[in-house]
Amino acid sequence: QGELVESGGGLVQAGGSVRLSCVVSGRIFSINVAGWDRQAPGKQRESVARIFSPGTTDYADSVKGRFTISRDNAQNTVILQMNSLKPEDTAVYYCAVWSGGNVYWGRGTQVTVSS
Repeated sequence: QGELVESGGGLVQAGGSVRLSCVVSGRIFSINVAGWDRQAPGKQRESVARIFSPGTTDYADSVKGRFTISRDNAQNTVILQMNSLKPEDTAVYYCAVWSGGNVYWGRGTQVTVSS
């Protein structure tokens, strides 16, 4: 089994920055895609960012130019750098990886942006 553990969430003022990390461990090999989703209160979960092997990225329109997804393969970590945060970015952020036909999810980390 694999495990994903997110960290880095918290409370930040609008305009600030937060860096989320997701450490991947266990029997997860050859990650094809990694990404972050989020779910705000009362809303459906939405895709925020994806990174594909060997490095192509894709972002939701609402975060383009503000968020950056990356991978640190040596540390088995997926990172989401979030800048110029807005109150509407408030949500629980979930890390996910796709590997060998399976998808693995973390438990989420809360990001709250105050106005």
